[in-house]
Amino acid sequence: MASEKTIRIHSPATVANMVCGFDILGFAVNEPYDEMRIRCKDEPGIVIVNEDDYHLPTQPEKNVAGAALLALMDELESPVGFELFIRKQIKPGSGVGSSAASAAGAVVAANRLLQDRFSKEDLVRFAMNGEKLASGVKHADNIAPCIYGGVTLIRSIFPLDIIGITAPPLYVTIVHPQIEVRTSDARGILKQQVLLKDAIRQWGNIAGLVAGLLQGDYQLIGRSLEDVLIEPVRSILIPGFDKVKKLSKEAGALGGGISGSGPSIFMLSENETTARAVEKQMKEVYESLSLAYHTYVTTINQSGVTFVEE
Repeated sequence: MASEKTIRIHSPATVANMVCGFDILGFAVNEPYDEMRIRCKDEPGIVIVNEDDYHLPTQPEKNVAGAALLALMDELESPVGFELFIRKQIKPGSGVGSSAASAAGAVVAANRLLQDRFSKEDLVRFAMNGEKLASGVKHADNIAPCIYGGVTLIRSIFPLDIIGITAPPLYVTIVHPQIEVRTSDARGILKQQVLLKDAIRQWGNIAGLVAGLLQGDYQLIGRSLEDVLIEPVRSILIPGFDKVKKLSKEAGALGGGISGSGPSIFMLSENETTARAVEKQMKEVYESLSLAYHTYVTTINQSGVTFVEE
């Protein structure tokens, strides 16, 4: 039986790839987040109501939240109906997991109405259908941290294998230049073949980053935040990227890079003072380019999607 009450949640933004971990590493942040409400309705099916100005599709099969819910409903014994209200504060195409927040938030909230009959791994599996709609590919490096919280490693998609990674305290500075980079476009420009020496260097960075996080070794984290495969290609889509990265590290950031497929750029710092100094440098870069932007200084969200009392 489904609950008759309304469930309200906050679904967090996420940073995917973590520079060298393309499609396998990601983390959730405390700001920004989407606000969503869901309740059951008498008739089977899904009704989506947008409470923002992004004019996203409301047909379930064309909406990432709807696609995720349809996947969940396919595994129910009896037909159900949901009415979903979405107020997005994570701009679509920003590179901080907007589609993942919608897809993950929808299935987490629906699962609560269904008395939590599905596991977190099931919810990731359902929500990946939203990512496939958005980008053409099922990937979980935004979905998993959105649902699990913290830093997650996706060792495998088929079969799904998600590992939580303990991380030391980290501050996250994000700048979102107000341009859009579609995930499908950013994937389309990637090389399909890489040199073995580059692959070996990338593997070393991924292993170093995971080890640095688990050991709380900030210097190792910083050394490992290097991408020799994806960033050199995708960064050409982001005005000011190289300057932001250079000045941020000079301001004391451990390192960082493109958030997801961009255009947002993230930097990790050991403390808030450094994170604010990094934000100042980011602002100066985009003001010098006369390009509108938005910044966040936040921390890693350890809980993922959270329930809000009415």
